Amino acid sequence: MINKISLNQLSIVFLVSTLVFSCISEPKSISFENNSYENNYEANISVSIDEAADNSEVGKVINFKIKEAIISTLSDTTKKTSLESVLEDFDSEFINFKKQFPEASHPAWELHIETEKVYQSEDVITLSINTYEFKGGAHGNDKIKFLNIDAKTGEVLNLSDIVENSETFKALAQDYFLKSINVSTEDTQMEDYFFGKPFQLPENIGFSEDGLVFLYNVYEVASYDQGYTEFVIPFNDVEPYLKVK
Repeated sequence: MINKISLNQLSIVFLVSTLVFSCISEPKSISFENNSYENNYEANISVSIDEAADNSEVGKVINFKIKEAIISTLSDTTKKTSLESVLEDFDSEFINFKKQFPEASHPAWELHIETEKVYQSEDVITLSINTYEFKGGAHGNDKIKFLNIDAKTGEVLNLSDIVENSETFKALAQDYFLKSINVSTEDTQMEDYFFGKPFQLPENIGFSEDGLVFLYNVYEVASYDQGYTEFVIPFNDVEPYLKVK
């Protein structure tokens, strides 16, 4: 005799099957942990970076790309492939410098590296890489770099992978740029801000919870005193141009 299954029982079976299938088919979100690199350096060096916590192939690629991006933001790192070797070389350079000029009083050189995960979705992960270098002189060199990573492969996303870089998109960005510096569009000369050139998109464009972030580092817009210039285009306005979210 065949047992009859009620409609409610069938619904429960279908729901459980759906949940099990979803858990199997949906990609696991990459989790991150913050790690510090410490040593007995004579220079003032601090490193605190986010790295993928799991040991999957995607996690390994992400961690490699993060360190590769950090190294690319620093000076004097030709052919360097290891973050640890970059730190050791910076410290050695400071020690040698003091030996060459023992009679002078030298403030400790500084190298500070810090990352922050500012956005993560099923498709893209955005990290902010903040670096500061000081080797004497009037002031140090600080820089911010946005790193956009494909959440499924770990590979770095370029601007062309993120948005449709059309003239209308550039015009939208220009409008938000003008709002960020509190000037009107009337009689505004873009050449005054971009060293004789028309409006330029920044090298750093990344995601945040509020929308697409545009950031100009020091010297990229106007003078050093201008500092960083940053603005956000909300998702509602930028969505028509987005290839990933």
